[in-house]
Amino acid sequence: MKALHFGAGNIGRGFIGKLLADAHAELTFADVNQTVLDALNQRHSYPVRIVGEQERTETVSNVSAVNSGSDDAVALIADADIVTTAVGPQILAKIAGTIAKGLSERRRQGNARPLNIIACENMVRGTSQLKQQVFAVLSADDQAWAEQHVGFVDSAVDRIVPPAEAGSDDPLAVTVETFSEWIVDQTQFKGAPPAIAGMELTDNLMAFVERKLFTLNTGHAITAYLGQQAGLQTIRDAILDPAVRQVVKGAMVESGAVLIKRYGFAPEKHAAYIEKILSRFENPYLHDDVERVGRQPLRKLSAGDRLIKPLLGTLEYGLPHANLIQGIAAAMHYRSAQDPQAQELAQLLSERGPKAALAQISGLPEDGEVVEQAVAVYNAMQK
Repeated sequence: MKALHFGAGNIGRGFIGKLLADAHAELTFADVNQTVLDALNQRHSYPVRIVGEQERTETVSNVSAVNSGSDDAVALIADADIVTTAVGPQILAKIAGTIAKGLSERRRQGNARPLNIIACENMVRGTSQLKQQVFAVLSADDQAWAEQHVGFVDSAVDRIVPPAEAGSDDPLAVTVETFSEWIVDQTQFKGAPPAIAGMELTDNLMAFVERKLFTLNTGHAITAYLGQQAGLQTIRDAILDPAVRQVVKGAMVESGAVLIKRYGFAPEKHAAYIEKILSRFENPYLHDDVERVGRQPLRKLSAGDRLIKPLLGTLEYGLPHANLIQGIAAAMHYRSAQDPQAQELAQLLSERGPKAALAQISGLPEDGEVVEQAVAVYNAMQK
């Protein structure tokens, strides 16, 4: 199995890349970080530190790397069996052109083997969005060919991979938690799905996409935003604060009630899933700053993301949402000198006021009750 993985950052190396390498794929990373590319091509291996109750380090071997915008990447797509990404939602559009060139070249070469492309991003139906971006630059003939031979497979991914620890001089070293989950839509594959341990197939992906979005992502973001409000530095510090934990768990219970209504999840199993997520936030071996987890607040406050989407579910089913409102208000307070979205949020709040700003970002009606509630909490947090 020939695999090309876009994104040689911590998530790419520590999660998806590792699963592909463990499945004995002939794995090439595509990235723009020359230091990482050079190190991968010089060493052809890297260490992954897996932390939890029992810490261990595993070596990923037989890997190489190319620049993600290069002719080498195009040539690899023309010959690959699987292409995966872990680049971040904002970067998908930037790699779409390279993927489109690779598909055109594949067709030109007459390669009719099935190719499956899987975007492993923190977003809903990321591969479907990537497909739209790829097709936007393909000719009509190439589009028709790709519909026949290329599977664009949506997935849900879950593994906490914090940034490299300060002081580490190895550009390839990565630390990950023990838990990982990679669920893919088996209905979207062309040909037989590849045998990759750790990749789970489902024919009801949205149930798992929303379970992860409404639980891990919702809880993680609210922990970060409330943690910053409380002057706490890490996710672990924040979730161990009783006041923060009460709201975070309350929000996950509220969003969980939506999932139970919508997908029929067993209440006791979902309660156990929530407890598992909380224990992951507590992992003493993962040093993850609240500022990093909270970044891109405009995206996280948008209609289809981790704060507003579960809130809309509570409105749909007439369910409580007081803790979700607290999380949304805290997100409006998020500030970071390193995050352009945080600065844009602050400017929007200053220029338009909290009510109009939240309505613009979230798509919620400005005169609606939940916007009023969120703004009231937001204002109370300023005092």
